[in-house]
Amino acid sequence: MLRNVSLLRSARAPPSPQRWRSYAASSKRGGDATEEELDAARKWLAQLDPDTIPRSICDISFSRSSGPGGQNVNKYAAMPRAPRLEVVASKATVRIPTSSILPLLPPLLRPHILASRYHAAKSSELVIQADDSRKQTENVNSAFRRLHELITDAGRQAVPGETSPEQTKRVADLQKAEAARRRKMKEFQSKKKAARRGGGRDD
Repeated sequence: MLRNVSLLRSARAPPSPQRWRSYAASSKRGGDATEEELDAARKWLAQLDPDTIPRSICDISFSRSSGPGGQNVNKYAAMPRAPRLEVVASKATVRIPTSSILPLLPPLLRPHILASRYHAAKSSELVIQADDSRKQTENVNSAFRRLHELITDAGRQAVPGETSPEQTKRVADLQKAEAARRRKMKEFQSKKKAARRGGGRDD
C-alpha cells in the first residue's frame, strides 16, 4: 500500500527585474503621499506584468491536486509505478515572505496587501495556490497571475486616478471660493466685535 505523501519540488526562479529592486529606494514611509509619489506609483503599476514579478523571492512547491483532473491524479498515485510523477504533484503553492515583497511595492499598496486573504499573519508571508490545470507550469503561472491581480487591486484601492486639468482647476476654484468665504466671515466677526466694544463705551 502506497503512502499518501505530497511531492514537493523547488522551481527555478528567473532573476528579478531591475525596476522591482529600485522602487523602494525612491519611496518614503509614512505621511500623506505627494502628487509626485502618486504619479510614480501609477507608472510603476502601469509597467507591472505577471511575468516580471521576481520569482527569486518566492518559494514554489507542488502537491497533489484536488481541482480539475484530481481523480486522474489519484489514479496515477495508486499505481505501483506512476508513469508521470509530475502529474501527481500538479497543485502549485507560491509563498512570498512579506519582508521580501513589501519593500518592492509602492508604500501606499502595502496595507492592502497585508489585509488580503492571501496574507498568512502567523508566518508573515503571502500564500497563493493554484490547481486549475494538471500541468505544474500552468498552475505556477496561474498563481503568479493571482499575485498580479492582488497587487493591481491594491493599486486601484490605494492610488487615485490621475486628475485632469479641468478637475484641477475646479478644485482650485473651490478652494479659492472657500478662502474668500472665510475671509468675509472673519471680517464680519471682527466688525461685530468692534461694534460691541463701541456700544459699551457709549454707555
